[in-house]
Amino acid sequence: MRKINWKKEARLLPGYLIVALWVLFTAVMLFWILGASLSTSREIFSGEVLKFASGFHWENYVTAWQVQNVSIFFGNSLLYSVVSCIGVLAIAAPAAYVLSRWQFRGGAALRIGLVVAMSVPVIMIIMPIYALATQWGIKGRLLLVILYILMRVPYTAIYLLDFFSTLSRTYEEAAYLDGCSGPKTFLKIMLPLVQPAVVTVTIFNFMSVWNEFFMALIFTTSESTYPVGVGLLNIINSMKYTGNYGGMFAAVIIVFLPTFLLYIFMSEKIIAGVTGGGVKG
Repeated sequence: MRKINWKKEARLLPGYLIVALWVLFTAVMLFWILGASLSTSREIFSGEVLKFASGFHWENYVTAWQVQNVSIFFGNSLLYSVVSCIGVLAIAAPAAYVLSRWQFRGGAALRIGLVVAMSVPVIMIIMPIYALATQWGIKGRLLLVILYILMRVPYTAIYLLDFFSTLSRTYEEAAYLDGCSGPKTFLKIMLPLVQPAVVTVTIFNFMSVWNEFFMALIFTTSESTYPVGVGLLNIINSMKYTGNYGGMFAAVIIVFLPTFLLYIFMSEKIIAGVTGGGVKG
């Protein structure tokens, strides 16, 4: 049995307390929102959220999904997230592999460019992008997907580059001796070896696109193209007319569930992708 170093644990106690308080606060807030989503507006404003005096109002979820158009916002966000993740991987993974395996003129500049692109605030480029999109006639869902892909490629390429750099070159040499082409070696051998990193960065990209708000607010032109963030703002603004606050909190729960469940079920892969690496050569 391993002996506990109490002095070390005592030094870590403030950190444990901060984390415990944060978890407790988050859990209380989520539980209250869940209770509010099953309550009436009167119960919410009278402080009787967790008493459920009139029962559980599951119809709030039906109202949010059908009447308040959460189904449309949910579908749009799912479309933006999935298509963007596929597009980002299709561009960033080959780019990261090439930058990690070959030395060529301009390679160092490309790496620096990727890092610089990650550091540029969106608010600095939003107006030039808006002007170009208007000039070229690109709008709606297509524009948002293109922007999400371009915004996530630098981060994804840098993330995967570190993993590809740790892989032994003997894999490629063996594949070459067996007559395997370069693209086939990448797809069949090298890419599966960095699968933990691919899964992790894809989850991060999915969450980033799902929760993105500012660009969607600027570039969506109608309710039919709203993602969940802008859709929730639209629901909140309509509260002064409908007064259905239970439905609003139900919408919040519906929007929150995908990323929450994704993290819960994929947490082990996320940890493996963050802490792990390739097979060192």
